[in-house]
Amino acid sequence: MTDIHGGKVPTADLDQNPLGSPDSSAPQGVSGSPDRRPARRAVWAAFLGSSLESFDFYLFAYFSAFFAASVFFPEEDPFVGRLQAFALFALSYVVRPLGAILFGWVGDRLGRRQTLLITITLMGVATGAIGLLPGYDSIGVWAPLLLVVIRLLQGLSLGGEWGGGILVAVEHAEPKRRGLYAALPQLGSPVGTGLVATLVIVLSAVMPAEDLAAWGWRIPFLLAFPLLLVSLWLRLRIDETPLFKALVAEDRLERVPVLSAFAKHPLAMIVAIGAALLGIGSYSLMNTYTLSYGVTVLGFDYSQLSLATLIGSALQLITIPLFGAWANRIGSARVVLIGAIGTLVIAFPLYWTLQFATFPILVGTMIVGGILPTLAWAGLGGLMADIFGGPIRYSALSIAYAIAATVSGFIPLITTAIGQASDNAWWHPGIVLAVLSALTLVSAVFAARWRRPVDSLLEA
Repeated sequence: MTDIHGGKVPTADLDQNPLGSPDSSAPQGVSGSPDRRPARRAVWAAFLGSSLESFDFYLFAYFSAFFAASVFFPEEDPFVGRLQAFALFALSYVVRPLGAILFGWVGDRLGRRQTLLITITLMGVATGAIGLLPGYDSIGVWAPLLLVVIRLLQGLSLGGEWGGGILVAVEHAEPKRRGLYAALPQLGSPVGTGLVATLVIVLSAVMPAEDLAAWGWRIPFLLAFPLLLVSLWLRLRIDETPLFKALVAEDRLERVPVLSAFAKHPLAMIVAIGAALLGIGSYSLMNTYTLSYGVTVLGFDYSQLSLATLIGSALQLITIPLFGAWANRIGSARVVLIGAIGTLVIAFPLYWTLQFATFPILVGTMIVGGILPTLAWAGLGGLMADIFGGPIRYSALSIAYAIAATVSGFIPLITTAIGQASDNAWWHPGIVLAVLSALTLVSAVFAARWRRPVDSLLEA
């Protein structure tokens, strides 16, 4: 048997076919064709978790900018309060790798399904709890302390959620559909972003500003509870993945998977981290820094920038499945590679065009600047799943993603520093986007040459 790159793969390779023959990786339907219902349930479960993750991230970003300082921190110095709120926002980035290590171990030792039930519960309860938390005026210093604890729990959960969501989708899928199924959980990012934007717009329209600041901001956080119930219902209906069952049956579980990932496969980990930088980092650059840059330097109205961002997010609902289907045909690594090349080409023209401050140009640049990095985002999960096999897969995916996300958390700060040093020259954000593209491009070249998962032949 050969893999998608033409290399020889032993028939016992659990990653390529966990149960043996090409058709045995999925239950058989009445007609004898594979029953795709377990795979579809797994994709829906992964998608809802990804949506809740994105919902939490952007909701807290908005909350920390407008409400957190006045609600949870002393009001003697509003500026200091805002700094504390933004520091709290960054806290989840810092602890995310710790969550990846913790839940990566759980996922590689106890199973994908069990781990995802834990992470989604932790995330949903923590997010909803913010909506119930008393403010500084009610309980004093306990308010910011409890908010810190909740944010730590959210960060830990986020560290294990993405990798597990990708794996339950990929490991339930037929080999020929793995690229698409790995891409579909990525839809959660634009869905979560759009949901937050919609809630903010609706609440601002129907509620006086003083009521929104006093108690209305809690409503979006409380919506995490029903979202959690739906996610749990879906995840309770999925089975453990065939790959993990086979690993248990053959006693191939790694004792300390995170150590195995770095000690035995350091190059693979570097490639995975580099491949993730553009998909995650471009989102941080475009949806965080560019919004501030567009208002303060280019003179756009904030509502125009928000609308342009929403248009770009809506477009991703179409492009991500299309790019995932393309990955089925050419491989996920090649999809990421094409996205990196395209983004590198347009990085400087994109920001040069933004200098002509008209709304149609803004929308056009957001669309073009969103489509090409989305290629890297859509193919990321499949690329990582192709690099890593079963025994260390959960840990490797989670840690690589968490490290790339942590690096991306500093992108607005780095871009701001470059802008100050260059007197906000039009090309300064292009430097950051070009560097991200180049790093992902090199990583994708290595990933596209991978013949089989690095740990596919490890023995227990």
